[in-house]
Amino acid sequence: MSHHSPRLPVAVHVLGAAVFALGTSEFMLSGLLPEVADDLDVSIPTAGLLISAFAIGMVVGAPVLAAATRRMPQRLALVGMLAVFALGHVVGALAPGYGVLFVCRVVSALACAGFWAVGAVVAVSLAPPNARARAMAVMLGGLSIANITGVPGGAVLGQHLGWRAAFWAVALLAALALAGVLVFVPRTLPRMQGSAAGLGRELRAYREGRVWLTVATIALFSAGSLCFFSYLAPILTDVTGLGEGWVPAVLVLYGLGALGGTALGGRLTDAHMFGTLYTGLGAAAAVLGLAALSLHSPWLLVPLCGLLGLCAFLCAPGLNTRVFDVAGGTAPTLAGATATSAFNAGNTVGPWAGGLAIDAGLGYAWTAWLGALFMLAAAGGAWLQSRTKGREIVVAVGGTAVSRSAAAAPPAG
Repeated sequence: MSHHSPRLPVAVHVLGAAVFALGTSEFMLSGLLPEVADDLDVSIPTAGLLISAFAIGMVVGAPVLAAATRRMPQRLALVGMLAVFALGHVVGALAPGYGVLFVCRVVSALACAGFWAVGAVVAVSLAPPNARARAMAVMLGGLSIANITGVPGGAVLGQHLGWRAAFWAVALLAALALAGVLVFVPRTLPRMQGSAAGLGRELRAYREGRVWLTVATIALFSAGSLCFFSYLAPILTDVTGLGEGWVPAVLVLYGLGALGGTALGGRLTDAHMFGTLYTGLGAAAAVLGLAALSLHSPWLLVPLCGLLGLCAFLCAPGLNTRVFDVAGGTAPTLAGATATSAFNAGNTVGPWAGGLAIDAGLGYAWTAWLGALFMLAAAGGAWLQSRTKGREIVVAVGGTAVSRSAAAAPPAG
């Protein structure tokens, strides 16, 4: 028997490239807050709410569009979502004020959530049966690459050509991805199991307390990450005293840490799910506490940012997988959307909480202290989950059973 892995269709790689554009947009404002705040004449915390605006759209859009597109031609849905996403960034680049930009972020996020809801199922359906986990990894890997190259690249563009240039760049990336979908994704796609009639049965899965406990744990983790990370650019320049050229470099360091954490967490989660969660969450809380004490020392803070990416994303595969453990067997269509919504609920709360601390005059150090508290609360949630009975071994993506390794991918957003 040959051990060679089957070749994945080009369409799967096109979906991964599209996710790169989506991921770049989702997080690029973390490196552009000072420029946006100055140009639109708003405070840093107010500009930070633009990150929350995107997260709100993802929270609402993922489950709604996952359900709404169940019977829609999938290629048409992908093209439509990318078109709306690209247009949202064109309007955002031309936005005359903060209000228009805020609305553009929400609309773009809805389109992003819709693409995630359909794209994951399409990637799995196009792959050979023994390469479905790899197809998911290719698609979701676009998010990790966006963190390493796209987000810092957006920061460099914003610093040299203005923040609007970053929006134009994402609009161009989305247009290229749209063209790729039109050329490479087949008009007729294999349909996954599941129908509109089964939606009520899937919704009944959300009567279980352990599903909501899992959602809360993910949201607390995500809030802990974004509470500090959202304000990293002004912290580095205004508090630590580094030049703005350091911001993209530190973002790359965080992204490399995140990629390493995801890879390591994916290997450890299968054998030691809760042990990996405790380790990652506890270590992330400790790193955030050290960061709060090190804001004025670049030689300490910069490596801590890379370590934070490693520790936080060590948890991501286990948190993502846990949703499928508790909901995947009865809610195959909505389980992935549930993970996306949970992560982005935390992405909404984190920047908001950090902004409240800054507005209250507590200083930027409290974005890290609050992040540490969120991480400890998430560790408590993981411990409570470990006390609940039963874990399903086989999970489902879009109605098709896949191995745990398919679910143990970076979180969708």
